[in-house]
Amino acid sequence: MTSVIERPSAPQSPHTPSLVSRLKPNLETLPTLAAIVIFVGMIIYGEIAYGRILQFSTLSNLFINNAYLIILAVGLTFVILTGGVDLSVGAIIAISSLVGVMLANSGWNPFVVIVLMILIGSAFGAASGILIQYFNVQPFIATLAMMFLARGLASMLSTTPERLADESPIRTLSTEIKVIDGPKINDLVTTPNVVIAAIVVIVAFYVLHKTRFGRTVYAIGGSEQSATLMGLPVVRTKLAIYVISGTLAGLAAVVYTSKLGIAQNITGVGWELDAIAAVIIGGTLLTGGAGFVLGSVIGALVLGLMNVLITRDGSIPPEATTIITGAILLVFVLLQRLVVSRKRKT
Repeated sequence: MTSVIERPSAPQSPHTPSLVSRLKPNLETLPTLAAIVIFVGMIIYGEIAYGRILQFSTLSNLFINNAYLIILAVGLTFVILTGGVDLSVGAIIAISSLVGVMLANSGWNPFVVIVLMILIGSAFGAASGILIQYFNVQPFIATLAMMFLARGLASMLSTTPERLADESPIRTLSTEIKVIDGPKINDLVTTPNVVIAAIVVIVAFYVLHKTRFGRTVYAIGGSEQSATLMGLPVVRTKLAIYVISGTLAGLAAVVYTSKLGIAQNITGVGWELDAIAAVIIGGTLLTGGAGFVLGSVIGALVLGLMNVLITRDGSIPPEATTIITGAILLVFVLLQRLVVSRKRKT
């Protein structure tokens, strides 16, 4: 009778993840992965149903037309990661763009005008942060107040569209630069606005994932009380994230105004909801503590591509865009609820 001698396996360090655990997707990444799957699925569907979706010109326009939304979504990512919300960003775009166009047409230096447009956003963001942190006002109420203030100031400035002069140097930010010369009109092009949006995404990714400030943002979203007990600078960080959100809203105003060349008091109505939807679709939890900047970019592109597909279809009324957005948003909110409930069980 022969005996089988089992060879002892090498001891596994408790800190070394097994192959199964490394291949198993993290619950927190599921909404982001779902957004990527939906985005790829929309591209495939559009290519099969309408054609000319998976080509340089379409992808170029997708980024060019949604550069401002990507910037807004990045700013909202910081806020929502802490469990907060910022409803003022759309109105900030209105007041910043109006002030910028009026000053530019009055002969002000374009660089000074751009800086002032961004600083207007920073000022509104700082006001929201101060109300929230030092006066214990709920983020919803504080940013709603800033939204009404900014929209009211914009209406006092002008109730008619203000057009930026075509020769204004600010318009050069939307100048198309050919990257790849494709057949016919299928060229890969970009603009300085797209480059600005890309830089914002890269910087935000680095800040959130490679710095102490970013770790504090995630910690506050996980548990603000625990973050305070750990000695993290909660007050300073929460104030900073609203300044970041406002500043990026001002930058988005620059990007949008340079592209369209028109500013008015109703500019940006509902854009805060589009940005919030992009962040949620991209996988950032409404309760805070989990999410990715790159996911928010995917969420913004999903909304942009949805508009492209509806336009290509022709039979779907434009009003259906909000219905489809709401349906997609509902799916991702339910998915987030599932993720949160599974995390509590584990």
